[in-house]
Amino acid sequence: MTYLVTEACIKCKYTDCVEVCPVDCFYEGENMLVINPDECIDCGVCEPECPTEAILPDTEDGLEKWYEINEKYAALWPNITEKIDALPGADDVQDTPNKLADLSAKPGAGT
Repeated sequence: MTYLVTEACIKCKYTDCVEVCPVDCFYEGENMLVINPDECIDCGVCEPECPTEAILPDTEDGLEKWYEINEKYAALWPNITEKIDALPGADDVQDTPNKLADLSAKPGAGT
């Protein structure tokens, strides 16, 4: 089992999860984070820290595409190990459904 970042993170990018991760397995894109499934140790400490409930265990049904997205972008984006500010307007869009089309493939800055 591993944890995955899902659609709710897009256009929000809260990083409370990054701050508690003991193995630094988060990677930063322009408008979301992902978890490297090969680095995640399945401890689960990140899941309750996410204010948008975007982090889920891969054992939940229907997360196959999110496994692929996390795996793909973790290999392309820089590692993030420190908390940064959420994206402007994150509070306004955190409950917006169907944000996958808004996912940017561009990397973030990393820390």
